[in-house]
Parts: sequence; structure tokens; C-alpha cells
Amino acid sequence: MAKPAGPTCNLACETCFYLEKKTFFPGEKAFRMTEEVLDAYTRKYISAFPGPGVVFAWQGGEPALRGIEFFKRAVALQKKYGSDRHIENTFQTNGTLLTEDWCGFLAVNNFLVGLSLDGPPEIHDVLRRDRAGKPSAERVLSALALLRRHGAEVNVLCCVHRENARRPLDVYRFFRDRGIRFIQFIPVVEREPDPQAKIQGLALAAPSSPGRPEASGSPTPWSVRPEEYGAFLNAVFDEWVRNDVGRVFVMNFEWALGAWAGAAPGVCYLSSRCGSSLILEHNGDVYSCDHYMYPGFRLGNILTDDLAALVRSERQLAFGAAKETSLPGYCLSCRWLFACRGGCPKQRFAASPDGEPGMNLLCAGLQSFYGHIEPHMSRILALLRSGTPAAKIMAEAAEREVG
Repeated sequence: MAKPAGPTCNLACETCFYLEKKTFFPGEKAFRMTEEVLDAYTRKYISAFPGPGVVFAWQGGEPALRGIEFFKRAVALQKKYGSDRHIENTFQTNGTLLTEDWCGFLAVNNFLVGLSLDGPPEIHDVLRRDRAGKPSAERVLSALALLRRHGAEVNVLCCVHRENARRPLDVYRFFRDRGIRFIQFIPVVEREPDPQAKIQGLALAAPSSPGRPEASGSPTPWSVRPEEYGAFLNAVFDEWVRNDVGRVFVMNFEWALGAWAGAAPGVCYLSSRCGSSLILEHNGDVYSCDHYMYPGFRLGNILTDDLAALVRSERQLAFGAAKETSLPGYCLSCRWLFACRGGCPKQRFAASPDGEPGMNLLCAGLQSFYGHIEPHMSRILALLRSGTPAAKIMAEAAEREVG
């Protein structure tokens, strides 16, 4: 994922873990990716990307701060260096800066837009306000309407935190009733700053190094509680499986179904090993992972290093392998390991029931979720394998309720 505007944003969301990374660029004020870095990134990324298709993922901070002309140049460079490749772009945004021109550009160039929205305005605005303390929900919803008017493809990324976790159906129905068909729920889990973080001027503790698991640290007040996260997913799933199969696509459920089917994970944190989702900062620096954008995990720079070599470097391979090799014994014997794979290493700072460090803080919630959906996953998979639409499970669920 590329960060064209680095750790900068026009909002000041309380849940954000990235904006504090400015401290690692002392003296810098602009935080803007240069044309030189963009050119090197486009050329090297296309060359290193396996397969006939290439996906460019633009994130932030807020990528729209880099300006529309930058992305016009990005598309031109993609055509220059990838004439024989199928190229796609994803654009994760808070939406508040999108204009008619922006939405037209994103639609015409087939960008998949990920819109950050945490539920109805009264929920979204609790933690997502701008730097003047003003709410942002209405601007996000205006952007959604504008994107739709231009025919852009839009998904919603909803962060699940302490505030909205208690209102799962309000959140889900708000999205569904507004015609949003693709939703991803991302749990917010951060730790209060430890002494090292305070020395670095950070407000959040850094994740433990892969291979050196910890069982310490207090979650921040806005982090979702394990049981609440499980209950949130369970409630949304029950609503979905009764009413919306085949009409609304919740990525968390899609990934779970893939696990039951034995398919490759649809997202990095559900893989047995990580390390393939590197980060390109605005200045060309390459890091092991979005959640490990710290000096100790800097691999090199796109201007001077070969990107494929960085991915295959011993450091990065060891980083990725540690996700699997550092799992506690409790996880290795868990019946749901095939589905969660221990989760994101960033969230593995709890102790297992037998006291071993390195367990995912959300473990109890994930176990509840996978246990809750198991019979439905098995049935949906059976329907699909027999050539029957998965939506039939809704009628079956209704029959069971009547019975």
C-alpha cells in the first residue's frame, strides 16, 4: 500500500494509529510523495508484481490530500509501464475532500473506492471529527452520494470500536438500507503507550516484534472489547443470513466462507504467514507492514532498492514467518486456527488461558463468532457445491424459525 500524503489527514479521528508517525520524519512539513518516487514506485511495482494483473492500493492518512493531478499522473505512469498488464487501483478515503472532479476521475478510471464510515452520524461522529472538532458524517455521506452519481464502485470500511460495537444492528442496517452492498468490519485494537513509546513522542505502544510475543499492555479506551466484537459480528451475521445473502456482501463472512472452503485467505491477517503487504511511505521508504511503520521495520527505499529483493529479503521472510512460528500452544490446538490463523500480530499481546504470551486480544470474540457461524458456513458451502444459490439459506432459516 502506498501513502502518497504520508501520515497526514484533514480529520483527527481518535482511533487513528497512523498520524502520530509524523514523529519519525523530524523537520518535514509537506509529507507529499514526489514525482520521482511515484515514477520509481510505479515502474518497480509493476515489474515485481506477480501474475497478469497489478493492484495499486492508495491509503493514508488521507490520500486525497495529494491532489487529483498526482493521481492523473499515476494513471499515466501505470499505462506507460504496464501496457500489457491489467491494472486496478483502490483508494481508501474518509471522503470529506471528494468533489465532482474527484468522483468523476475515480469513476472514469475504475478506482475501487473504500469509504471510511462507522455507522449512522450519531455513532460515526463520536470518534471521527475534523481538526476543528466538527463532525464529519454528513460530508462522508455527501461523498457517497456523489460517488454513486458518477458511477464509481464504492465499498464501506467500518472500524468497530468501543462506541459502535454495542449497536451492531443500527450500524449494519444503516449501511444496508442505504444500498451499500460491500462492507468490511475492522476491529480497532490499540495499546496505551509504554515507556518506549513515550520516549519517542508516541501516544500508542508499538506492536511487539514478531517472534518475541508479549502479554502486556492495556488497551486504549476506544479499543473494542473481545466479547463485544464477537457479539457484534454474531448479531450482524444473524441479520444477514436471514435477509441479505446474495444482496449484501460482508467481507468478514466472505473470508470465513473461504476458510471453510479451504481457499486462500482474502486478507493478510488471516494468512498463516504475513509479510506480503508492504508499505510505501511518501518519501519512498518501504516498511514491513502498515502496523509496523517504525524505524526498526524499515526495509529500504524505492529509489535505491529493488522492490522484489526487499520482499524476498531474509528480514522480511523472517518477519512473515514469525506470525506462524510464535503462536502459543493454545492457538495451535484451537479448532478455529484454520479460520483466524492467530489474527494480526499487532493484536497478539494477550496471554493464553495457560499463561503463554502472544495470543490475540480478540480471541474470545473470534471463537464466539466462528462457533456461531459454523453450521451456516457448512450449509452455504454445501449449497454452492451443489450448484444451488447460497441465498436459499434465507428460506431455510425462516422455516426453522417458524418450526
